[in-house]
Amino acid sequence: MKMAMAREAESLQIRRFDELPSATDFASQIESRNVPAVFSGCTKDWKALRKWNPHEGGLDYLQERAGPCTVEAMLSRSAPFFYGDLRSHERVPLPFSSFIGFCKQLKERKEDDQSQCMESKKRNSDGSEQDHLAPKQMYLAQVPIMNVENKGRAQLEALWEDIRMPAFLDKSLLASVNLWMNIAEARSSTHYDPHHNLLCIVSGTKKVVLWPPSASPLLYPMPLYGEASNHSSLSLGKPDFSLYPRAEYLMDYSHKVILKAGDALFIPEGWFHQVDSDNLSIAVNFWWQSNLMRSMSEHMDAYYLRRILRRLTDKEMELMLPKPVSGECKVHESEQTLNGDAVGDLHNMDKVFMDGDLKGKEVKLESAICDMEPSALQALHALVSLVHDRVNIPDPSQVQLSSRGNGSTASTEGGPNNRMVFHLEDDPVAKILWNIEPHTLRTMLLYMADKFPRTLEALILHLLSPVGAEALTRKFDEIDAESSEEDRSRFYQVIYGALDDQFAAMDAILLGKESFAMQAFRNVLDKYLGVNIEDGPKLRAR
Repeated sequence: MKMAMAREAESLQIRRFDELPSATDFASQIESRNVPAVFSGCTKDWKALRKWNPHEGGLDYLQERAGPCTVEAMLSRSAPFFYGDLRSHERVPLPFSSFIGFCKQLKERKEDDQSQCMESKKRNSDGSEQDHLAPKQMYLAQVPIMNVENKGRAQLEALWEDIRMPAFLDKSLLASVNLWMNIAEARSSTHYDPHHNLLCIVSGTKKVVLWPPSASPLLYPMPLYGEASNHSSLSLGKPDFSLYPRAEYLMDYSHKVILKAGDALFIPEGWFHQVDSDNLSIAVNFWWQSNLMRSMSEHMDAYYLRRILRRLTDKEMELMLPKPVSGECKVHESEQTLNGDAVGDLHNMDKVFMDGDLKGKEVKLESAICDMEPSALQALHALVSLVHDRVNIPDPSQVQLSSRGNGSTASTEGGPNNRMVFHLEDDPVAKILWNIEPHTLRTMLLYMADKFPRTLEALILHLLSPVGAEALTRKFDEIDAESSEEDRSRFYQVIYGALDDQFAAMDAILLGKESFAMQAFRNVLDKYLGVNIEDGPKLRAR
């Protein structure tokens, strides 16, 4: 996963534009890529850039312009960190003029530990007294200036004429325009938005760290069914890697930008981002629905969901079963077999395993085994030994394996082993199968079918874990790709024909594959949706 994300990160570099694009260029070259972009000087012509500046009388202007409006302020006792979960903060209605008053107080006070703690008593419109606790920080987050769906929620509509929608958004269907303003330094929790976002800086500086949607597993997203499902569950301080081990590589796949007054950042939907704001920073953002989301038909949702989960599950299976170690267990390409016959095409050699010439079959079979590289012979010996070490084999005489004059007898102690192993490094049988070249494995399986049929059957029925079943069937696919249709048919006839119950063996392999895929699916639910299924896969009795 780490290597795949590293390659992806190279193609997702954030570009900075000194000149604003046209609406057509933005839609075709920037928005369609779903990669963030920075636009320098995007808001340089806004009235707000001059009139809202806190260091040039901007607070007085804002208080006069929109002071009577009631806004919702976010109060957080975890300041300067603002978490998205409602359990970590509260929203309190107050006049916009009161918030500006707090900003003025902070601006006038010296920067010390107590300057951010303020208490004041206000009266409600009905005359009753209400305590408003202002903890270390108060933050105006997502206060509507314009809201398409609900115009009545545009609490700061009076500020609309001070801003200007960038020309390259003309063709976009805006959902809302919002004000973001913090009194002191603040950090938002890591989250993504379900809309495209253009974050425009009016005053101050913001540092933004972004991650593509593919980095979701590293961010441990909150459960999909939760109130804060679009937020990361990681602590904004130092993540506990013992609880969140994948987060150790989090910053390796991040993208960082610094935005100053006049700059704008395009944040595509689904991109996780964390924003650090300095004292008295002011920003306006535009949200609009992407073309992709607008074109999704509601009656197709179930289909989209299944396709996406299937694709993520397939990718997860590739991570669980990495590519085999290259160059291991290749067939030795000598010019002659031990009996002096020309080797020729090795595919033709193992065909003789399936003909009626029993004498020739014995000679060719032994020749094929002896012509293997030592590493392949060791793999065959190890495979047989593993079965006999762990499973009771009815016929101990089959344990003997001769190769190049070296014999070995494996123990028959032990019993059936139905371990639910899903990772290659935890299963020696799966590792042997996975790291053998397909033609070598073909020869080995045919040899086992002829010499050790009960061992082959025990391997499949009792020692083939889910990852082993997946490895074996993928190797079957590789063998099939190298064989003619006739060869494929003969190969499986010999393999399954050597077993007492070929249907039980096929069922065991399929159950193992399904268990492997189910575990990959569970990993997807955990990594991308924050859903952890405690119970293991339910399997039918063998």
